[in-house]
Amino acid sequence: MRFLHQIQLLHPIMLVLSFVLMVCAVMTIPPLLLGLSGEERVLDGFMITGVACALFALLGFIITVGRRFEVTSMQLYLITVSGWCLFALVGALPLYFGLYPLSFTDAFFESMSGITTTGSTVLMGLDSMSHSLLLWRGMLQWVGGIGIIMLGIAILPFLRVGGMRLFSTESSDWSGKALPHAQTLIRNIGIVYIGITLLACISYHLAGMGIFDAVVHAMTTVATGGFSNYDASVGFFGDNPPILWVGSLFMLLGALPFGLYVSAMRGKPGLLWGDSQVHGFLGFIAVVVLVLSTERVLHSDLSFFDAMTHSTFNIVSIITTTGYASEDYTLWGSYAVVVFFYLMFVGGCSGSTSGGIKVFRFQIAIVLLRNQLHLMRHPHAMLVSRYNGREVSDDIVRSIVGFSFYFAFTIAALTFCLSLTGLDFLTSLSASATAVTNVGPGLGNIVGPSGNFSSLSDTAKWLLSAGMLLGRLEIMTVLVLFTRAFWKI
Repeated sequence: MRFLHQIQLLHPIMLVLSFVLMVCAVMTIPPLLLGLSGEERVLDGFMITGVACALFALLGFIITVGRRFEVTSMQLYLITVSGWCLFALVGALPLYFGLYPLSFTDAFFESMSGITTTGSTVLMGLDSMSHSLLLWRGMLQWVGGIGIIMLGIAILPFLRVGGMRLFSTESSDWSGKALPHAQTLIRNIGIVYIGITLLACISYHLAGMGIFDAVVHAMTTVATGGFSNYDASVGFFGDNPPILWVGSLFMLLGALPFGLYVSAMRGKPGLLWGDSQVHGFLGFIAVVVLVLSTERVLHSDLSFFDAMTHSTFNIVSIITTTGYASEDYTLWGSYAVVVFFYLMFVGGCSGSTSGGIKVFRFQIAIVLLRNQLHLMRHPHAMLVSRYNGREVSDDIVRSIVGFSFYFAFTIAALTFCLSLTGLDFLTSLSASATAVTNVGPGLGNIVGPSGNFSSLSDTAKWLLSAGMLLGRLEIMTVLVLFTRAFWKI
């Protein structure tokens, strides 16, 4: 009986993994069609991947067809982690087959960086790379971006991860009654996501990008991913301010809560403009951009417009965890290195495509710290912590504190492990931070905005791949799988 119960636990997991494989199979079609007149090796990579994914997906559907089951929290954890790992594995195959002699380690690193919308890359020679592979990299980030939105809105609140319960909706209780609402929400978010991507594509093209560059950059911008078609990233278009402003705008749109876009689409725009998280996020960016732009004008020959253009683009890119770079901002001065290092940790809003700690956690921490200072003067006062018009329960506070501890511990542990591979302290620390926060570029000459992760050892790349996955899935979603209590049935 115990064995049969364990087999039954695998049915919903197998069904979701089959769906992931079918999505990957469909994803291979556009780059395959685009590259019909290209290199045979690249085409073979997409054909092998697409056919294999379709066959395994059909096998999984056949095994699970007609079965009815309830999804438990244990299964949701396993589905989430195994689904992202499988997606990364499949995403690596066209790169591995099409970019000989690229190692599987490098292909997997690139794929994991893509689906987690991190944007770190080990590839060089992007300027002359096959359009099929460049499109594949963009698609990995775009599909990963909408997957992250679904994760943050529908799954993580249910699992009570990192304070996400504060943003719970009916879609987060996974009951039969809530299922129609969840399906409607997911469909509407998909419409919004596609709509914003199309607007970004049109805007990039009107600003001066070619149509192919506009398509790929639109996908990686809205997904706040940061993959570009050029080794110089968006610095390739650095002398075109309209492109940088378009990029800044759509990175910001990608970092706002997509659930609130749906509310605005339904005639309730006040929920978006009145959201505390949105106010705090946009206000913080405005202050940092103004300060950094002013400092650059005072200490360089740049006009205020040029200074603000590049400051806005790079600051928005880092805070939204996109990872584009219009120029090497580490050359702006030692203060800039410190500022951008701090900005790595901020992140966008909950329910967006961006990574990082997320703005709402900082805002709740400020509320709690302010109340604690008040209690030091008035120890018998009865204070209720409220955020965005809702009471912050002890359950949410514990979840945020736990997330913050594991977040810091993960970066510290990863930094130590990377140092054992021979990397210096700055490279180890910034690479760890940029992986866990899903930003992309780190600091220093090796992994900085003008660098590349290709020179790192295979061990370092696997460690950073694990760091990207941990950061993207809010850390505790993965770590809980390694506890004894989790596997007790």
